[in-house]
Amino acid sequence: MLFKIKILFYYLKYHYFVRFKTEAELESYQNEKINNHLRNIKNKSSYYRFYINQYASWRNFPLINKELFMANFNTINTVCITKENAFDIAVKAENSRSFSPTINNITVGLSSGTSGNRGIFLISKNERAQWVAAVLDKVLTFKLKKRKIAFFLRANSNLYESVKSSLLQFHFFDLLNDSEKNFEQLFKIKPDILVAQPSMLLLIANAIENRKIKIKFEKIISVAEVLEENDKKYLTEIFEQTIHQVYQCTEGFLASTCSFGTLHFHEDYIKIEKKYIDKEHQRYHPIITDFSRFTQPIIRYELNDIIIEPQIKCPCGSIYTAIGSIEGRSDDMFYFLNEEGKLISIFPDFIRRAIILANEKIRGYIAEQISLDEINIYINTYEDNAVENIKSNLNELLTNNNIHKIKFNFSLEFPKLNSQKLRRIKRAATFKIPT
Repeated sequence: MLFKIKILFYYLKYHYFVRFKTEAELESYQNEKINNHLRNIKNKSSYYRFYINQYASWRNFPLINKELFMANFNTINTVCITKENAFDIAVKAENSRSFSPTINNITVGLSSGTSGNRGIFLISKNERAQWVAAVLDKVLTFKLKKRKIAFFLRANSNLYESVKSSLLQFHFFDLLNDSEKNFEQLFKIKPDILVAQPSMLLLIANAIENRKIKIKFEKIISVAEVLEENDKKYLTEIFEQTIHQVYQCTEGFLASTCSFGTLHFHEDYIKIEKKYIDKEHQRYHPIITDFSRFTQPIIRYELNDIIIEPQIKCPCGSIYTAIGSIEGRSDDMFYFLNEEGKLISIFPDFIRRAIILANEKIRGYIAEQISLDEINIYINTYEDNAVENIKSNLNELLTNNNIHKIKFNFSLEFPKLNSQKLRRIKRAATFKIPT
């Protein structure tokens, strides 16, 4: 009962009382919250205590990333949980597929580790209540009627189970289960809200399209993977509605879409700074300061996601920072040596566009760079000169950067994802960037 009261408290707080008319109001609120947050964690997190004592302002704190965050896991968290213990609990939950891991009532979660480093998140019961309230406010919307939610996830969690209530019936679909059995159950229960990663949404849409299955969802929410523009267009056509998105990772519940389908950062409880990596084309890494998470503080944490700024202002009128698109991660950039032996980097979006603009029948694809002069390309069709057009587009892109003699290997047989996230543009794990 107390947990539900906390959810209601936070929902009312964020839905009705935390509102800002101007960017100046928002910034003043954020600064006050961050300073209060630092005072609260000072005596509990020895890692941040050092910087709080050393610097007059949090803005001067050095940046932290996933590698540093995990290396200092024991001294960052405020509840004396060791990384070894947290990993042990989380891995056992993954292997047993029994997702209720806690240590002293602290929920422990394990990220999928697609960037090469597994991440652990810790969240208290109070923070779970805040998360549920935020999801109800920004994603599910509160309604006085019973609704069924289907979650397709790599792993369940106490965090997700917290969404359950007398009005929300939660159905977890394990990605490791057979897809046909999952679909059978999905079409049987006919959920009101569907939550899944784009790769699963595409499979569901394809099943609906090819089998002429009739099913209508009240809302569809894409999570976990980057939603490519061409995939979004196809899903919108099949499901006949706006495809909403949630931008969430180990580092927090960062952004969700407004009624117009535009992602906005949740700046009522996180502060966003931009580290531009290509200012001309408005690309940046977001630097996150979350002033709502006490258990595992996140201060000036640089994500390696590449965010592209929007070209036009969102018509919803929100002052929260809008996201034009999430291009991928810095891990997804391709690298080549040009004719002069200079190392050249190519952003994922340029590779993506070279492929999808080659032929309108190309719906599914993966491009994987395996060496400085070789790329594996998986596509769903060889029809209508698809291969030749892709080669032509990519060679034009590379030639413009004085890059030549790149080998392209094409295949119709896609690599198996299992429970991994779909990354359409990626570098092979064995690829090493020359220094």
